[in-house]
Amino acid sequence: MFKSVLTAAMLIATGAATAQDFPQAKPVTIVVPFAAGGPGDTIARLVGVAMKTALDQNVIVENALGAGGTIGTARVARAAPDGYTVLLMHTGLATAPALYEKLPFDPVKDLAPIGLVTDVAMTLVGRPDYPARDLRELVADLKAKGDKVTFGHSGRGSAAHLCGVLFMDAIGKPLTWVAYRGGSQVVNDLVAGHVDVYCDPATGTTPLIQTGKIKGYALTTKKRLKTLPDLATADEAGLPGFEVSTWYGLYAPAGTPEPVVTKLSAALQAALADPTVVSRFADLSMEPVTKEQATPKALATFLGAELKKWSAAMARAGVKPE
Repeated sequence: MFKSVLTAAMLIATGAATAQDFPQAKPVTIVVPFAAGGPGDTIARLVGVAMKTALDQNVIVENALGAGGTIGTARVARAAPDGYTVLLMHTGLATAPALYEKLPFDPVKDLAPIGLVTDVAMTLVGRPDYPARDLRELVADLKAKGDKVTFGHSGRGSAAHLCGVLFMDAIGKPLTWVAYRGGSQVVNDLVAGHVDVYCDPATGTTPLIQTGKIKGYALTTKKRLKTLPDLATADEAGLPGFEVSTWYGLYAPAGTPEPVVTKLSAALQAALADPTVVSRFADLSMEPVTKEQATPKALATFLGAELKKWSAAMARAGVKPE
């Protein structure tokens, strides 16, 4: 019994020392489970630079893509719970249980929330020469052509895939999916006219819509964006009730000492208040969340609600785990 008590005391002392020293040992790695150049990658790099200042330690970004974000997420879930490996993941964390029958991690049990980062509006877009002039014409054309129309996405469970699932459910017509390994590849083919329709965060599509390289049909949020003032919301453009956005959160492996998670959360909050981050986020058609939202408790509550929401939405859309 004395040995057990002594061991527990040593573990507590070691954990306290580790938390106190964190992050002096080495750089913190933010794992992004999607391709470089995409929205998640951009967000991680902007936030990582600002967190470096708050932590007084280098923060590097590493892309570990594949399987709709589950490969990178599983890697962080299995990582040492010391705070040096964290995950930036979007809405796909809440939809994964409804998409994958054998998920290599549990979104709640295997990850420790650090805080929300941002909530990004999605845009429904088309190739530059698509004949439909607005959303009403697009929906009518899609209903008439059905699976003759191609809808690009960057992997099962990606933001584009989730938006597409809900969009096809809303118009009552399945289209032909075309899967890519990353969002930048979809955009390239969309600009070139090799894929017809796409749904992507405004972070990536805004400059292309502004320059006419792709057609913007609608925002999937209830409020217009300052960077795209002429792009109507789906409600305004003829598809009432269609609303979807992609949010991003920061996570550590489950079991990470609470003081370490608290330090990471404080660094995240400082990063999201950094004027450079706020300005760059605005350029990318998004906003940082509030300080209160960038906390472990707020993200844990939000994730729980999103898991329930998306489970019901996938069931309605007839999407089954694979």
